[in-house]
Amino acid sequence: MADYDLVIIGSGPAGMTAAIYAVRADLSVLMLDRLAPGGKIINTNEIQNYPGVGTVSGAELAIQMFQHTQELSVPFDYKTVKEVRVEEDGTKRVLCEEEDAVYTARAVLLCTGTNSRTLGAPGEDQYIGNGISFCAICDGAACKGKDVVVLGGGNSAVEEAIYLAGLAKSVTVAVRSYLKADPIACDKLRSFENVTVLEDWNASEFCGDGRLRSVRLKNQTTGEEKEVDCVQAFEYIGQIPATDCFRGLGVLNAAGYVEADEQMRTKVPGIYAAGDCIVKNLRQVITACADGAIAAQSAAHYIQNLK
Repeated sequence: MADYDLVIIGSGPAGMTAAIYAVRADLSVLMLDRLAPGGKIINTNEIQNYPGVGTVSGAELAIQMFQHTQELSVPFDYKTVKEVRVEEDGTKRVLCEEEDAVYTARAVLLCTGTNSRTLGAPGEDQYIGNGISFCAICDGAACKGKDVVVLGGGNSAVEEAIYLAGLAKSVTVAVRSYLKADPIACDKLRSFENVTVLEDWNASEFCGDGRLRSVRLKNQTTGEEKEVDCVQAFEYIGQIPATDCFRGLGVLNAAGYVEADEQMRTKVPGIYAAGDCIVKNLRQVITACADGAIAAQSAAHYIQNLK
């Protein structure tokens, strides 16, 4: 007999929403994550597009979501999943890196999100954690009154650059093409006098003397180069799905994202997926929550049929 009806791997908005819906469907549920509940929203300074809560910090919203799961007594454990196997009888076995941490379930939900992509430019590896950051809310306070560089032009890059504009002496935003964030956010960013937006520029090298001192930029069209002094560079150039531990299931596409249908079902019966790690067009908190709700309902129907 399986330990749980449903094991949820990942505790971001998708995983926590799924847990809430699954418990309300009278399923026995376990939620696993190697990090604190909340996923990437923990590091988001400000969320303004989640209906009903107005402007809220990502950390605050994450806490509220997790508290909701705990009000419903959803078990949560810090574990790093290394593999999911499907037994001959259809039982799913979740194996973790931690010794003796193995769980069985009738169904498993994959919602491990994504990790930040890096440029691979010279000096990058040397200065990650020592001048290069992926979280403005984590490291922005140390930049008060100083010069910073933001790399990227999507919503994350623009939102974090706006946050930094309120702290730093200057913010240089370099994007290899053009700003692709919401127009309102782009307009707000450009309204700051201490913000310079450089479109069609990409980072070619990170320079310093044991500590990051500048970022060398190269124009993608003309080849012109310039060096921008800074104490910190923040990278927001895309995401990589955190799905390596699911490769054995055969549910990933060539880019590593999980392929799921409109009911969040993968091609393996009893394996579901939700949130940023799936193939989708829009990765937002609200769409992750919607995915989680659908996945939990689909899993509940599947499990009820088994019983």
